[in-house]
Amino acid sequence: MTRDATAKGRQPNGASSIFRGKDGRWHGYVTVGTKDDGTSDRRHISRKTRPDVTKAVRELERQRDKGAVRKAGQNWTVETWLVHWVENIAAPNVSENTIDGYRVAVYHHLIPGLGAHRLEKLEPEHLERFYKKMQDNGSAAGTAHQSHRTVRTALNEAVRRVHLTVNPATIAKGPRVEEEEVEPYSVEEVQRLLAEANKHRNTARWVIALALGLRQGEVLGLQWSDVDFELDVIRVRRGRLRPRYQHGCGDRCGRKPGFCPQKINTRRETKSVKSRAGQRPIGVPGELMELLRQHKGEQDRERKRARDLWTEKGYVFTSPTGEPLNPNTDFHKWKDLLKAAEVRDGRLHDARHTAATVLLILGVSDAVVDGIMGWEPGKSARMRRRYQHLTSRVLKDTADKIGGLLWGTDQTTGSAALGAGQRPVPAELVVHVARLGDRRVPFLHREHADEVVARWSEDWPDRTAGIEEWDRWRWEHQGPGGASAIRDRVPERAVVFHARAIFLPGGERAATGLPAQWSVPAWEFEVNAYTDRLSAWRTARCPGPGQEVEAQVRGTGKAAVEGAFAEACAQAADRARYPGKYGDTDEW
Repeated sequence: MTRDATAKGRQPNGASSIFRGKDGRWHGYVTVGTKDDGTSDRRHISRKTRPDVTKAVRELERQRDKGAVRKAGQNWTVETWLVHWVENIAAPNVSENTIDGYRVAVYHHLIPGLGAHRLEKLEPEHLERFYKKMQDNGSAAGTAHQSHRTVRTALNEAVRRVHLTVNPATIAKGPRVEEEEVEPYSVEEVQRLLAEANKHRNTARWVIALALGLRQGEVLGLQWSDVDFELDVIRVRRGRLRPRYQHGCGDRCGRKPGFCPQKINTRRETKSVKSRAGQRPIGVPGELMELLRQHKGEQDRERKRARDLWTEKGYVFTSPTGEPLNPNTDFHKWKDLLKAAEVRDGRLHDARHTAATVLLILGVSDAVVDGIMGWEPGKSARMRRRYQHLTSRVLKDTADKIGGLLWGTDQTTGSAALGAGQRPVPAELVVHVARLGDRRVPFLHREHADEVVARWSEDWPDRTAGIEEWDRWRWEHQGPGGASAIRDRVPERAVVFHARAIFLPGGERAATGLPAQWSVPAWEFEVNAYTDRLSAWRTARCPGPGQEVEAQVRGTGKAAVEGAFAEACAQAADRARYPGKYGDTDEW
């Protein structure tokens, strides 16, 4: 045996060696690390000529120095690695829904198509041909892309554990998925859906989806403890999981597990939402909160009818016996609702797109949109692009603003400036503004504005009153005095009783020629003329040389005001006689 004579004496421990063997071939050994048992990991290379083996040894040494040498151990195939990864690495660390998707990709697509390859021999071209074959055999591009994402994730873990040096799935071109542009439902379609939903159980379930944009799992996972009727807030904390069944009959019924008469659900019912942004409070319109109150009452009646069949779990939307709704059943209910309402077919998730687009139309700020929809701040811009669609309403509004800027079109004129039969915006986006003298009060519903204007005109016939129609976005951004809130009910109106008297120095009451007591109607938005107390009074020294003292009383209770007036007059007379006693002068 001839040893490499390039160095004199003994080679240091761990150094590479090259020699010619009895078989006539040249052999090289390179130490690349340590095995699991602590012994040196020496890799063998064999070539016909010395230059070839030297070149191979030097290349292996460079890979070792870069940390790119595959770890010694089990010789993995694609099949054995995917099974190990999905069952032992992924399953304990991802959600139930995610592992379901991984298993479908692994067992139904990847293993039949790629499983026989040695893991280290898998090439990007193998993957690209596999994706094409999937689609040629009828799989959708989205299905092939899901397989691509799954194998890329699995092989990334193999690289991290040094079973591979390079992930071929990161090099391979994944199937191209053409994302369909979702057309959100129009306001008219939403109204038809809600009208039809009102004829069925769990009406509020569809209202929440279309108005607030909650995901299916978030709606079905709601519990009554998440609904705050005092603050008009829903708190999203958990999502409903799809049940997974196994036979309870010992597999004797001959059916699939989900149809077994004694089926057993092996999966928990809900899980916490997957991100901090997903755990969020959402403000709820008053009409929807009232619908939830009615739904709670109906559920109480169902509980009494079911008696001992009822299972109390606290869910907002349940079966007639109290169990949480099955997502698959819920999906088919949505499809039935679309048909009954004669609305075009669409995914249940399109309701979420609809809600996001409505927020865009209303000009809601991005931060508020992210909070309502449950989007992470770092990903929110991409999600808004995906979910908020530029409908004809948005495009028209943008065009009008451009026209106002470039050609001076008046964008602030009220509806009176429009031609006959024209409206500035669709009816559902109009704010009805009651013009009461110099004050403007906005209402969501026309009948509320009509009522306030009619009663105001009766109270103050000498003052002008009318109704203007504003674009909702314009009111919230250009409303007089920076006002943006819009009323969804008629404000409270009360009669306020007043009393007033003037006292001269010395305590004598002055004759002013004005009534001592009177009453006026007042609304809750008239903060300067309104009080919700039965009576409130004060005395004050009038400015000027006369130094008179005024007694003032007002309140919603006539008898209370009269009693307070006597008390106020007594203090005002005493204050007029002894000004120093009340700090009006320094003479006391």
